[in-house]
Amino acid sequence: MTTPLPLTLDRSAKAPLAEQIRKGIAIAIENGVLAPGARLPSWQDLATQLGVSRGTVKAAYEKLSDAQLVVASRADGTRVAARPTTPLQADDPPDPESFIDRYLQFMAGPSIFQMGVPAEENIPVKLFSRARAYSSRAEHRVAAVYPDPRGELTLRREIAAYLAIARGIHCSPSQVFITGGFSSGLGLALRVLGLEGRKAWAEDPGFHYARRGLELGGLKPVPVPVDTDGIDVEHGLRHARDAALVMVTPGQQAPLGATLSLARRLQLLDWAALDNVWVIEDDYLSELQLEGRAAPALASLDRAGRVIHIGSFSKTISPALRLGFVVAPPAVASRFAEMAACLAPAPAPAMQLALAEFMRDGHYLRHLRRTKRLYATQRDALLAYLRPRLPADVEATGLAVLLKLPDGTDDISIARETLAFGIGPSPLSLWYADAASARAGLLLGVATAPRKVIDAACDRLLETVARYT
Repeated sequence: MTTPLPLTLDRSAKAPLAEQIRKGIAIAIENGVLAPGARLPSWQDLATQLGVSRGTVKAAYEKLSDAQLVVASRADGTRVAARPTTPLQADDPPDPESFIDRYLQFMAGPSIFQMGVPAEENIPVKLFSRARAYSSRAEHRVAAVYPDPRGELTLRREIAAYLAIARGIHCSPSQVFITGGFSSGLGLALRVLGLEGRKAWAEDPGFHYARRGLELGGLKPVPVPVDTDGIDVEHGLRHARDAALVMVTPGQQAPLGATLSLARRLQLLDWAALDNVWVIEDDYLSELQLEGRAAPALASLDRAGRVIHIGSFSKTISPALRLGFVVAPPAVASRFAEMAACLAPAPAPAMQLALAEFMRDGHYLRHLRRTKRLYATQRDALLAYLRPRLPADVEATGLAVLLKLPDGTDDISIARETLAFGIGPSPLSLWYADAASARAGLLLGVATAPRKVIDAACDRLLETVARYT
């Protein structure tokens, strides 16, 4: 039996008649009005019913057949194709407390006091654009072959040389792997290590994306508190000595800014060597230490080959580059290479070549020096404005200023409210693993706080805070 089709065509609409017929039938199939196996009218019959040409109906049926919504045969005519038996579920509204919704709202920017991004006026746009244009031309002059999945050798050489000078890490280019930023490097490392089901230390407070990354990698994060000396290694050993991995930001702890003390570095490395524990070093903002010279990387002290060093250019140049790197210990470098080749190859070569030229010509080190001077000036201006007004509640934490709030203050609501005014502080409570024990506060990024806007932005921020405290 042929199923009637109550289609209505709008001849004044921009959509072609064939597309209107196709869409009407597709909607009827998706909504269950036309059940699997139902026979559709022939081209001639439907064309007569709708007052269109047979070619118009034929074109609509052919599109439906291409989409596997109908099946046509000479003997049986055109019928609705078989469909999955599971009913279609309506899209649920996004969970307001989902991970992405919870954290991404404070990273969208650009906003005053936003953390994790560089000063917009300090990004070397013209210089980098010239280098990128050159690299694009160079890329197209070479043969059409697959690029090295580990990353371009010229960039890996430049990074190895830079790390030896600036971070105290002596490695070969074969140990360096180019990634799409920190998260990409973390994913590569977790795949190589294969520690699913094992415990992993995570700083508390600490970078929420890294903590969630450990969970998605199949590990069980164990919150380990931090203090003015960095992660409390002794606490970790007392509560989770059986951990297989440690995630740490030793240069400038994220978000409180402490540098991991030498005593704790040695204690951590001794335990890692003794118990075959892996340490992932997130070199967060270490290159932008505003007070004195940056401490050497944790990997520079590693003699047992247990530290995997991850860095990126997101905070120093721009997160839009999506470029970072991993330095693998020699014993697992071949495994990293294999994993990169099969599952996580390096980003496109053009940007890598541009960055290699940028570093080779000395621009990167000069850029870092200028950036540190700018950020120190902006931090000092921010502290000079806030400290006379809130002397006990303001603390410098690396590339941020922490505005402490009374326990129980809803720092998340404060931060959300200020977003409407282009002000984007990071709520301190979001950095804690357990909301029940989280401290309240607002982290004000100094990189995105130009001196000319500090007074007005602080006034607006403090007005909002006053309503919640």
